[in-house]
Amino acid sequence: MQDHVRIRSEQLLANDWHVLKKTTFDYRRRDGSWQTLTRETYDRGNGAVALLYNRARRTVLLTRQFRFPAYVNGHDGFLIEAAAGLLDKASPEARIRAELEEETGRRVAQLEQVFDVFMSPGSVTERLHFFIGEYDAASQVGEGGGIEAEGEDIEVLELDADAALAMVRRGEIMDGKTIMLLQYLHLHVLKPRSMMILVAGPYRSGTDDDPARIAQNVAAMEACALPLYERGHVPVLGEWLALPVVHAAGSQAPGDEVYDVIFHPHCERLLSHCDAVLRIGGASAGADRMVAAAEGRGLLIYRSLDEVPAVEP
Repeated sequence: MQDHVRIRSEQLLANDWHVLKKTTFDYRRRDGSWQTLTRETYDRGNGAVALLYNRARRTVLLTRQFRFPAYVNGHDGFLIEAAAGLLDKASPEARIRAELEEETGRRVAQLEQVFDVFMSPGSVTERLHFFIGEYDAASQVGEGGGIEAEGEDIEVLELDADAALAMVRRGEIMDGKTIMLLQYLHLHVLKPRSMMILVAGPYRSGTDDDPARIAQNVAAMEACALPLYERGHVPVLGEWLALPVVHAAGSQAPGDEVYDVIFHPHCERLLSHCDAVLRIGGASAGADRMVAAAEGRGLLIYRSLDEVPAVEP
């Protein structure tokens, strides 16, 4: 025991699934004085977690399962997570390999341990060991799904890695350990990919359909095209592709019946070929509609050029 803590007493509060203790101790503060404190600690053992990814396809394997503590805290309880489990006296790598087979049905050749973390040090003693590993078709050795006798009912999810990161921003992935591994993967393993990025901003909004002011709005969106191209991406405006179709269909002016039938649906159809949306400018119901449609497709949403990653040559 180090000399900054002196245990006075321990009281066992619970020892059912795991161990809950109440401890009174003296703590030596930075100024050298001693202070008596009381803390409760929950000891559930240490654990391990692993995120499996496929570099060539830019996908990750995650799980979805019901978590009662999340349910009683206002969530539906179904959390999307990386495979994880308690060590139960096994080594971290041995334990997580077993968990990966049980939960995802995968057996990978190599696992890399990336860091160890205390996840909730204010009350929980657990130290969690984090791993990543690359999977492929040959790594499939079972169906996964967990062990029914242990109450596990696990759905295996294969997700685009960029889409998974976007799910974090939208609050669809809320598990801390999974968020940390997804961020690590994008920072240190997966290179940014070249994307087709739709630039969405005001077109008619705030112009009273004045052609000169509409042209200014288009110019503002087109000003993003070269910076996106220089970052290694393919920029596109819905106006570039929708307006010729609108005109060919016989539209006489923005907002007429032909325009309304074609313009926004055509732009939304374009989203099926895009990877991301860059939302610029001020208020625009049409641009917001595009962002909402893009979010529904799981696309990345950027709010400024500075957020868009550059692709290495």
